[in-house]
Amino acid sequence: MAANDSVNILNSAYLAVEYIDSFLPDNPLQQPFKNAWNYMLDNYTKFQIATWGSLIVHEASYFLLCLPGFVFQFIPYMQKYKIQQDKPETWEKQWKCFKTLLFNHFFIQLPLICGTYYFTEYFNIPYEWEQMPRWYVLLAQCFGCAVIEDAWHYFLHRLLHHKRIYKYIHKVHHEFVSPFGMQAEYAHPLETLILGTGFFIGIVVFCNHVILLWAWVICRLMETIDVHSGYDVPLNPLHLVPFYAGARFHDFHHMNFIGNYASTFTWWDRLFGTDSQYIAYKEKEKKQQLMTKKAN
Repeated sequence: MAANDSVNILNSAYLAVEYIDSFLPDNPLQQPFKNAWNYMLDNYTKFQIATWGSLIVHEASYFLLCLPGFVFQFIPYMQKYKIQQDKPETWEKQWKCFKTLLFNHFFIQLPLICGTYYFTEYFNIPYEWEQMPRWYVLLAQCFGCAVIEDAWHYFLHRLLHHKRIYKYIHKVHHEFVSPFGMQAEYAHPLETLILGTGFFIGIVVFCNHVILLWAWVICRLMETIDVHSGYDVPLNPLHLVPFYAGARFHDFHHMNFIGNYASTFTWWDRLFGTDSQYIAYKEKEKKQQLMTKKAN
């Protein structure tokens, strides 16, 4: 009975969104995107699309999303939004991070990306434009992927902080006490595989078109680069996502090393009490701000 009620609620929500969508104006970018997509299908093989296309989407998205945070360090006005203002980025650290990223991207992640084509073939995942899901279905699928990845990340990330194994694997990621966007995928190769597994679980569950692979890559990179950016910028649209952790939440994890283990949402840390030190820290900050205001 409960299952039927849930299905009915989901169906009603889907119909409601579909009804609203019918009143929205046509997306002016839809036709150019359709033309580009069909051109890609006509001129490249599925293996090339799934492999080299996925690599290009990942690399282009990663470094483009890192660019604003990289530029912020040169803009004095943006320094008031930097969370750990006493720990500026250095060229030495950024260069070290960049070199490790290139190794991880091309020697760890690329072999995994090469399996994308065989995944789509085995599960008969379509590439055709006509079978591409609507934008709201794609958005819901990405949210579902994020919920699954967040759960995997919380428990495995917390395990990697265990004193018996921390120094062998996860310590690499914590070399930077004050994180910056490019550092999001700076990690030990084993950590890339262990925590990266959570990314693929949602794909296995939800994928009904190859576009989800790319949409979820972009969404996941957008989130992880934001929380590692080191900047809490106002009017960040990601803050509209319910229970979104954000940069301050994860920045505290790098500063404190304990607690705030989830990647995207706050509910697992709240449920298990692993955000208690962060809550205490925020309360202390508020008191200090009030005392400063009274003194002035």
